Amino acid sequence: MAVRHLMSPLDFTVEELDHLLDLANDIELHREKYAHICDGKRIATLFYEPSTRTRLSFEAAMMNLGGSVLGFHSEDSSSAAKGESVADTIRIVSCYADIAAMRHPKEGAPLVASLKSSIPVINAGDGGHQHPTQTLTDILTIRSLKGRLGNLTVGICGDLKFGRTVHSLIASLSRYEGISFVLISPEELKVPSYVRDSLRAKNIPYSEVVKLDADTMADLDILYMTRVQRERFFNEADYVRMKDFYILDREKLELAPKDMCVLHPLPRVNEIAVDVDDDPRACYFRQAQYGVYARMALILTLLGIEVD
Repeated sequence: MAVRHLMSPLDFTVEELDHLLDLANDIELHREKYAHICDGKRIATLFYEPSTRTRLSFEAAMMNLGGSVLGFHSEDSSSAAKGESVADTIRIVSCYADIAAMRHPKEGAPLVASLKSSIPVINAGDGGHQHPTQTLTDILTIRSLKGRLGNLTVGICGDLKFGRTVHSLIASLSRYEGISFVLISPEELKVPSYVRDSLRAKNIPYSEVVKLDADTMADLDILYMTRVQRERFFNEADYVRMKDFYILDREKLELAPKDMCVLHPLPRVNEIAVDVDDDPRACYFRQAQYGVYARMALILTLLGIEVD
């Protein structure tokens, strides 16, 4: 059977995606059924840049399935520091592991690895390009909390230019009926033109606004907050000027619908005040838990392990 990889959330059809989400929900309800299904299997976490949630959730996912983990957590702790290429690294890792998750600061690096790999490779984030497993987490969270993935108005706020989670989420949700977007950002951090072109080509309604206010939030089903990422800026002064542009606090949240869900890929800096955490609309920590279920389902899917 051909090895299958995950480079983009669009690598799965809508039907395949729905099946994966169903599997993740079953894992949530019946964790004991899956506790030993990957006994003897290994995942390699190849992280060329720092990560907490993504790396640990992959490791937790495999251990929850009964498997084990190997890998590295920074470029300096791997042979990349000696000049080894991504292609050579994955060839070696393929001898040790059954599946690999790779995060890399360069766009396209996981794709290069997948072309040389004899085991499934998961893109765990490549530069400002894609973050498909965060998108799986996001849509699993939305479907679990809202009961649907269509007929939603989704507000996305913050760094829409460099935010790879934003680009992946828009592309994935755009395949469902009745989706519309409210894109909230300063002029300097607007979504790239190719994202807007794609929305227009599919006749998906969207608006671009600067302020996070009552008018903006009035009709939102989802508010997806993002941080301004220091690591994506070349100029420290630009980062300092942008980093506090949006702060969602309790007072501002009072302007939003009572059934709106606030999501965030995390880590947050100060774009969501801690006084929001106790509001029932604050769903970002539940979102992190859904990330483990989504990655468990993905590992089983790519390894071709069938479950009743």
